[in-house]
Amino acid sequence: MPNLRPLLRPLCLSLAVLCSSTVSPAHAGDDGIETDRPDFVESSKVVGKGRIQLETSAAWERQRDDALHSRTLTTPTLLRFGLGESTELRFETEGRSIHHDVDPASGARDITAGWADTEVGVKWHLADGQGGKPSLGVLLHTLLPSGSASERGHGLRPSLRLSAEWELPGDYSFGVMPGLASDSDENGARYGYGILAASLGKDFGERTHAFVELAAPQIAGASHGGTQLFFDTGASYRINDDCQVDFAVTHGLNHRTPDLGLAFGISVRR
Repeated sequence: MPNLRPLLRPLCLSLAVLCSSTVSPAHAGDDGIETDRPDFVESSKVVGKGRIQLETSAAWERQRDDALHSRTLTTPTLLRFGLGESTELRFETEGRSIHHDVDPASGARDITAGWADTEVGVKWHLADGQGGKPSLGVLLHTLLPSGSASERGHGLRPSLRLSAEWELPGDYSFGVMPGLASDSDENGARYGYGILAASLGKDFGERTHAFVELAAPQIAGASHGGTQLFFDTGASYRINDDCQVDFAVTHGLNHRTPDLGLAFGISVRR
């Protein structure tokens, strides 16, 4: 079993206080908190003018092959600021990363830790869904080489994604998110890759939402890391209008993707 206690204990203590004390002024048309987690497909909606929303979690991933057995603990976090009714400013990071690597042949172990790079971005809500038309949002992000030396990437890494969401009969919903991104390899050579994900969700009452999803966070040639592909499922529960908890389980579908992942998150807004 993954040992998430070093990450979960401070996370839960601090955010439980926030969640129990969150009090926000009423916003017209406000139906409660909507988050970009726990699935990979981003929400097409923004937090609203004057709102601040924190979405954070503890996550564990495992990858095993003949050459290496790896376990990684991270604290993915997204901070969202409502600049207007259709625009928000975003800061996102994988947070603190702890990697445990084991050589299956020799049994040699290695542990590295550091802070991941930070993304700065903007989301625009383009259109509300109505009459069979989807709700649309666009996200423009840039990943900065700002983390610890062991976690830092190469140069600026921009991405552009479109989020489209349809409300379906029976309290179902469907979301799809195509995108394009750019990265640099260790030699500084620039390359591009695709992003594509689709998620099917269902509401169970007013507070509980569950989903299943197929996602390819990277579609690239073998010389640039190849395509990553995973299936995930999970659920969220809205404690009140301004606080949500969630979990997700991820299964990698090829050797380039961690074969198993778990995440437990909490989101609050003011």
